[in-house]
Amino acid sequence: MPELPEVETTRRGIAPHVEAREIREVIVRQSRLRHPVPEDLADRLVGARLGRLDRRAKYLLMPVVGERGGTLLCHLGMSGSLRIARLGELPKKHDHVDLVLDDGAILRYHDPRRFGFIDWLDGDVEQDRRLAKLGPEPLSEAFDGERLYAMSRKRRLAVKPFLMDNAVVVGVGNIYAAEALFLAGIDPRREAGRISRERYTRLADAIREVLAAAITQGGTTLRDFVSGTGEPGYFAQRLNVYGRDGEPCRRCGAELRLVTLGQRASVFCAECQR
Repeated sequence: MPELPEVETTRRGIAPHVEAREIREVIVRQSRLRHPVPEDLADRLVGARLGRLDRRAKYLLMPVVGERGGTLLCHLGMSGSLRIARLGELPKKHDHVDLVLDDGAILRYHDPRRFGFIDWLDGDVEQDRRLAKLGPEPLSEAFDGERLYAMSRKRRLAVKPFLMDNAVVVGVGNIYAAEALFLAGIDPRREAGRISRERYTRLADAIREVLAAAITQGGTTLRDFVSGTGEPGYFAQRLNVYGRDGEPCRRCGAELRLVTLGQRASVFCAECQR
């Protein structure tokens, strides 16, 4: 599914086309997403302007400027995407929602599996139940190795699912947790509570490194993912372990191993990761 770099790539791709633009029309072709599209969405949006787009974890936040206030909350789910289309560009199958803007651009939501959603929030978005208990952003100053060390004490679960807990840090999904653990030289099976402060410092640095690289290169090429401008990501060309079970480690040449942790596949190098 789209992870933090893919969502951030989408935000950066669509922002220049939608920020400060007036919404002229809302077209809902399929309202039955993970959560139903609000029935009054057009009443709230037509004639309003979109403010500065933001992201929290894997959620896209699209504030509506003016008397109406409020924020569009969008989650891409397993296979969703937001693209910029133009008037006259016919919708494809699974193009469920269009926001038609005043310059002829269309913000188009596409989701074959319909696990994503578009919702409306009034008031402080950080108080929404889906956002209120999220941990810090991994690229922010609030996240570091000291936080990982402190939150891991007496935790017996493996370090990889520990990293994927959104209360610990947001947006470190399966792909990037595997890659960061490889860069830090940490076995994903290790108990979170048995890893030293020094190693968590290295791991926090590795998380920032791998996420920043993925954002710079446009996310990770997955079967369903494209950026906001319709382009695939390119980070998959640099993956060291994810999806490479049975192949040689790029660092030492040993065969990469596959295990299941927290019901998720995890590939690692038993020689390089301890």
